[in-house]
Amino acid sequence: MTPAQLEERLNQLLMRWEGECVEFKEANDNFPTSDIGKYFSALSNEANLRSLTSAWLVFGVNDKTRTVCGTNYRTERERLQSLKQQIAQDTEPSTTFREIHELNTPRGRVLLFEIPPAPRGIPIGWKTHYYARNGQSLAGLSIPKLDEIRSQSVSEDWSAAICHQATLADLDPEALSRAREIYLGKYSDRLDEKTLRSWSDTTFLEKAKLTIGGGLTRACLLLLGRQESTHHLLPAVAEISWKLEGPERGYEHFHPPFLLATTALYQRIRNLRLTLLPEGQMIPLEIPKYDQRIVLEALHNCVAHQDYSHQERILVIERPGELIFKNAGHFYDGTPDDYIRTEHTPTRYRNRFLAEAMVHLRMIDTMGFGIREIMWKGQARRYFPLPDFDLSDPQHVVLQLPGRFIDENYSRTLLSHADLPWPEVLALDTIQKGQLPDEGLIRELRIRGLIEGRRPNIHVAAEVAAATETQTDYIRHRAFDDSYYCDLILKYLQKFDRGCRSDFERLLDGKFSDLLTEKQQRKKVQNLLQKLRRQGKIESYGQTRSTEWRLIKP
Repeated sequence: MTPAQLEERLNQLLMRWEGECVEFKEANDNFPTSDIGKYFSALSNEANLRSLTSAWLVFGVNDKTRTVCGTNYRTERERLQSLKQQIAQDTEPSTTFREIHELNTPRGRVLLFEIPPAPRGIPIGWKTHYYARNGQSLAGLSIPKLDEIRSQSVSEDWSAAICHQATLADLDPEALSRAREIYLGKYSDRLDEKTLRSWSDTTFLEKAKLTIGGGLTRACLLLLGRQESTHHLLPAVAEISWKLEGPERGYEHFHPPFLLATTALYQRIRNLRLTLLPEGQMIPLEIPKYDQRIVLEALHNCVAHQDYSHQERILVIERPGELIFKNAGHFYDGTPDDYIRTEHTPTRYRNRFLAEAMVHLRMIDTMGFGIREIMWKGQARRYFPLPDFDLSDPQHVVLQLPGRFIDENYSRTLLSHADLPWPEVLALDTIQKGQLPDEGLIRELRIRGLIEGRRPNIHVAAEVAAATETQTDYIRHRAFDDSYYCDLILKYLQKFDRGCRSDFERLLDGKFSDLLTEKQQRKKVQNLLQKLRRQGKIESYGQTRSTEWRLIKP
């Protein structure tokens, strides 16, 4: 808000004075954070019960005389903004102020803390206690109010609501035609082209899950609606803004139909080509900063999962070395790691109807594959640093997509080790960004010779196999799975009954990657024996290098 808008908002709050969703305090610099947390819980829950978009805690106003008196609470900007993180740490579920507005008036400094309503069906607690208002007083959340919040349908789908005054004339003809072509391409194996082209617009929209009983839904207007028809979606903001930051600055706003607008936004991004020189080559690879499929996957996820009740636009920020995608609402089902590290399938969606329509138009999938298979593994296949979710803002999902190389040794490693297991790719990316993965992955990467240095100064090794190696070099350099080596040890013991470590070193000699040093190969043998022992397949006799190993008989 501008200062003028803030002053107008303050005057409006003063005219209405305190109710269950507004609290005024004089508040000096010693005002307890714990009290702020209690008021946050109470005002957030009351805003939910009254279907308001915000509640307000105002510092710098005398609550008896209704006049501005000013406040010296946290006058340093950074210290003031750090309150957001403090509130997020102890609220349950984790949430914080939508914004902390600072207004300097002739009568003194005023702080307006904008508090979002509690999510439908979920009351907001502070340090395990739930608060509400009893008139102008702070009180515990009563059983009737708690039941009222918890009885709300958390599955209410904003995108499925019908815009009763909207008609087919509110749809963009080009977007509608494009949607038909995409739908035909997706279902060409089960749908006759002649049949689809014979469908009326009403029939097609119903088949594509864009209408309900002939009524145009909000999902339909977002994806196929004319820009001039967005008034049907008010007060939601149907807008994606591209913003250029850096030596050059610029911006552009994109509106429905989002089916076409997302591609138009991608074309606005400056997609220069970067060079990567593979080890042992004279001719560099040229790779575009951004891959269209990855960018559109990120952008379509923003459209599908935006919390439109927050009345915010989707934001795409282009910086010299990265793209930032930001949409309103917390991560809705699971955590980012669930999708990045495992094959997690979401069980619920904030905008179920919109998501299903976007599946029919090939904009997203609803199985959770897009994050891992398209964005994360897509970046790895391009030898680029992997994306990151910024989890510091509980009110938004923020995705950072790198458009530059951080450590070329990482990129060359991916180039020359196409069979690298996914957990090790994630670990290498973590290391190049100055962090450390778990100890087990560090050991595996050391055994492969892919990292160097001592904790905490571990880095990706400079010496990796060349991307142009011959087939013979590839066989010598590649590493087999541990299961292969373990099978050889078990077969040896089945034949000879017992063996010591030197026997197994001779057995596996020449079978490890040539990238491992002799010391690393000996350590690898020791690790394999310990792994089989932990699995209960072999046991040892003795405590020296001549220790004998035998099979454990079933």
